[in-house]
Amino acid sequence: MVDFTRRQVLSKSVAAALGASVIGVASGDEVEESDTAGAPSVNGELKRFSTTAFGAEVTGPFVFRDGSLLYSLQHPEAANPDPFGTAGIGYFSGFQFELDGDNDDFDELSTPQTEAEQRRVRSGNGDYTIFAHGRDEINDGEERLGVTQTPDGTDITLDNFEGTQYGAAATNPDCNQFVPTNEDGTEGYLFTNWENSPGNVSRIPLSQTQGGEWEADLENATNLANTEPLRELGGTRINCYGDLSPWGTMISSEENYAHPRVSLTNQVGDIVDAGTGKGRIGGGQFWNRPNPTGIQSAVDDYYGDESWGIQGYWALDGVEFLAYYLGAEQSDQTDYLNTTEPITDVYPNPYRYGYHVDFREPTADPPQPIKYYVMGRASWEAPNIQADERTVYGCSDGDSKGIYKFVADEPIPSYEDPMDVAGTLYAPKITNAQANASMVGTRKSPAQYPLDIEWIPLGHASNAEIEEWIAEYDDVTQADYLETHAEMDWEEDLEAALEEADRAVVENGNQNYIMNEEIVEWADQYYSEGPDSVDEELRRVPFLETRAAAKEIGASIEFNKAEGVDSKDGAGPGDPVYFGISEFNDDLANDTGDIQMDRVDGGIVYRGELEDDYNISTLEPVIVGPDFTDEPEDADDALRNVDNVYVMDDGRVLCCEDGFGGPARSYPNDGLYVYEPPESEEDEEETEGGDEGTETPGNSTEAPDNTETPGNSTGTPDNSTETPGNGTDAPGNNTDAPDNRTDSPGNSTGAPGNSTSENGNSTEASGNGNSTST
Repeated sequence: MVDFTRRQVLSKSVAAALGASVIGVASGDEVEESDTAGAPSVNGELKRFSTTAFGAEVTGPFVFRDGSLLYSLQHPEAANPDPFGTAGIGYFSGFQFELDGDNDDFDELSTPQTEAEQRRVRSGNGDYTIFAHGRDEINDGEERLGVTQTPDGTDITLDNFEGTQYGAAATNPDCNQFVPTNEDGTEGYLFTNWENSPGNVSRIPLSQTQGGEWEADLENATNLANTEPLRELGGTRINCYGDLSPWGTMISSEENYAHPRVSLTNQVGDIVDAGTGKGRIGGGQFWNRPNPTGIQSAVDDYYGDESWGIQGYWALDGVEFLAYYLGAEQSDQTDYLNTTEPITDVYPNPYRYGYHVDFREPTADPPQPIKYYVMGRASWEAPNIQADERTVYGCSDGDSKGIYKFVADEPIPSYEDPMDVAGTLYAPKITNAQANASMVGTRKSPAQYPLDIEWIPLGHASNAEIEEWIAEYDDVTQADYLETHAEMDWEEDLEAALEEADRAVVENGNQNYIMNEEIVEWADQYYSEGPDSVDEELRRVPFLETRAAAKEIGASIEFNKAEGVDSKDGAGPGDPVYFGISEFNDDLANDTGDIQMDRVDGGIVYRGELEDDYNISTLEPVIVGPDFTDEPEDADDALRNVDNVYVMDDGRVLCCEDGFGGPARSYPNDGLYVYEPPESEEDEEETEGGDEGTETPGNSTEAPDNTETPGNSTGTPDNSTETPGNGTDAPGNNTDAPDNRTDSPGNSTGAPGNSTSENGNSTEASGNGNSTST
């Protein structure tokens, strides 16, 4: 007779109660890369509009009312010729989309094959014109664009502070949203995210000339991070993508990669059952450790051959800089490295980061930011707020993460005080047998089968309630990490106290924050009483530890790099919502969980249809990227590793890439593609159906015998290895992570025009977002 543990019984019972497959254990090998049926393919038409400069991602697209297009030039390589060697924001002068739903309004762009083509931003129509660069002087010379400051006005850069910083300051512009201030939409404010830690959102006055050109008023621009309302909220970190709300405000999403308290497929209950977090604990548990990013190398030293990769540890870069942003005195630092001298006065509360931030009254000076705690805490890439102003879909980026839904009790703008916003948070459960090889006996291609979703309620609360729960952890510092978890007096022997504390946290979790036992108890009560009947003190669990809670009750927290979600403005029942999954591998293509399908390293764009209540119950693949084993003739013109998706008013979708060339392609640049959906079901039938129905977009150029390997690999393509799922979009600057660590930072930056791959982690002086301080 099988002796089930309490955790196994709970997991199986919850899954059975939900009518879905049993969740897997925390193990399972990813299937090998192969020629997946239907990869690449397009249900509709895909056409390349632009390729960005070498080293950069395509991020932050925005289309103005007249059809003008802009996007951010994020962390380009400094060796690119001016103006493409410095991060910035630009638009395509002389071009406007006609917004008639047809891709005939622009010319297809060829692939970049020469070094000159690869080192600049190219487009088939219009000229990319940069109107603002990171670190430009703004606000009458008091600030530099994208650069956060301490309360006394000191720029938080590696020039002024030693330690780790998540991306060099002002090198990672991302989301752009324009809030017009006149009826014609020719004047207003451009809000831009800066994907760093401390995070930032800038506001630039922008206007269009009579000749159709866009001009920035940098003298009156400001960094909202340096205003008191945002600093009072604790600031932000890793502001990635976002959305323009139906009520006309900028929504900025915090991509807090450091939130995982358990790694990959593990559950908190696994740690409680085993009596140890060895092999399971995630980076979030080391938030207030002195020199938090150093935990990986410390664990490697402590446990030797039994060491493991700690998911998200590298994204702890910049947490101590965030403390200085809040006013902490600078701790002892030396030689561009953090020491382990603890910060004891002011330290950021982890539960204040990882939310969607709404800048209410966007034209006010300054605007008032509101964090929507009710929508859950995650590594948010983006939200998509529906026209009912109640339903919100969100994508959490990284490995073994989720897509989530929130439904407010009332339309969000109807609350006089946004802290009164209340509603229910949901996690996904994938239910169709075709998605699960253990149920149907064979592994299906994700290009040929949809994902059916049921939404599991996690809990109900108001913004004000959650803020009260968060505030309970405001006074925790790095000294508490040492004093709570070590008997050794750290002031007498800091090294010994730190090792004792680290080992205690590995074994029993961080006792300064929500404890493992609280999460397990919440799950037990959830199962026996339902989400609305758990003890009052446990109601905080799904809002502050969203991923851990969802995993504990059997939700399908298996998505790898869910990087985009959007629908057109005013979308209603029957209209599509698009979800971008940058890589369909790792936990989506192993032998555990609810999704066990074939692997497509190039990623997938899904389409869901809004139902009468704005629910989405099915995701169907409409764009499938290439296998990394594909040849350039198949991969050069296919969408690879989608990042942002932006739905224009005419229903077409801008698809941004975050793959940096890589296997299968003959060139290293990311591009911006325009997806035109089929006009009718007949058109869909013509483009569906696996390999025979594959639409291969673009006009490919003859590909030379070279490829670029992304991620952290080095060397020539013939002997380099690719480890998908390593979070290659992450601009963190820690370089001691082995290449096989999940979610490890760094992008390879092979030299343009040839196959040599170099270290992509340049120093801050280079202007590349992948800065290091070693």
